[in-house]
Amino acid sequence: MTFISNTVTPIRSLALATLAACCVASAAHAAGYPERAVTLIVPFPPAGTTDLIARHVAQALEKELGQSIVVENRAGAGGNVGMGALARSKADGYTIGMGTIGTQTINQFLYKDMPFDPQKDFAPIALAGTTPNIIAVNANSDIKSLGDLIEKAKTAKDKKLSYASPGVGSSVHLTGAYLEDAAGISMLHVPFKGVSGSMPALIGGQVDILMDNLPSTLSQVKDGGKVRAVAVTGAQRDPAIPDVPTVAESGLPGFDVSAWFALYAPAGTPPEAIKTLVAAAEKALASNELKQKLQQTSTQPGTIFGTDLTAFEAKERERWNKLIQDKHIQSK
Repeated sequence: MTFISNTVTPIRSLALATLAACCVASAAHAAGYPERAVTLIVPFPPAGTTDLIARHVAQALEKELGQSIVVENRAGAGGNVGMGALARSKADGYTIGMGTIGTQTINQFLYKDMPFDPQKDFAPIALAGTTPNIIAVNANSDIKSLGDLIEKAKTAKDKKLSYASPGVGSSVHLTGAYLEDAAGISMLHVPFKGVSGSMPALIGGQVDILMDNLPSTLSQVKDGGKVRAVAVTGAQRDPAIPDVPTVAESGLPGFDVSAWFALYAPAGTPPEAIKTLVAAAEKALASNELKQKLQQTSTQPGTIFGTDLTAFEAKERERWNKLIQDKHIQSK
């Protein structure tokens, strides 16, 4: 008769105990995320539109995650420096970034040497918000409407109308190029390093037109003493300046361009961490407190999360790639 022993050897017992301990520790780690502060990389300077939105979102995420969000500005190369840093960060859920329409769907068609692949190097979390761009002129300008602007641009022979933007290849620059195509006009693009340079140029008369994200220029536009808003580029009028018509209302039906901002983690971030971040973002962006803060900066909270953001990006890339190729736009 064969006898089978049920006795567990000390070595086997130790192995089983170690395995069990590892499983418990792994489960506890996943359940406990986040266990410390999370860094949010903003690839643009402080006080700009991306920074303002990122800080509002960070405050709301802190409440949902139960941990501090440390905002770190890493500007340069149209956002490529900061997002490149995010792509190289440890994929553990403790470093995320605020990408934009530029970093995720435009820059790859402008820069020869990209420090990251926007389609492969990031895990999408949430569309944080969208905001229209503004078309504005000096308050003393004889341009009172978009119709005036288009007419003046068409009749200008020796000297083109000039428009300022935050830089070559920026989403605002491409908005100007998009407007030229839609209206059948040609203007002179004058790039600046942000609204801190372009706004004084408009007020001082060095340029004819200012184009920028609405949040960066909202206070001057609402004041109206030195700057007059001509049109907003989104599909709807902005509640903060309800008397300013859209480009579509002003004679170019179907025109709809908005800047957007989205949260990402490095590719390879654990699914449990991404799931937690997505859930936190959904709750934060649905909260009345964050909605009110974003609306004060003329930003609409995002409603696209996780992998749905990937499909949204694909359509944006197709749109801007065509315009960049057609206009032969290149970064310097």
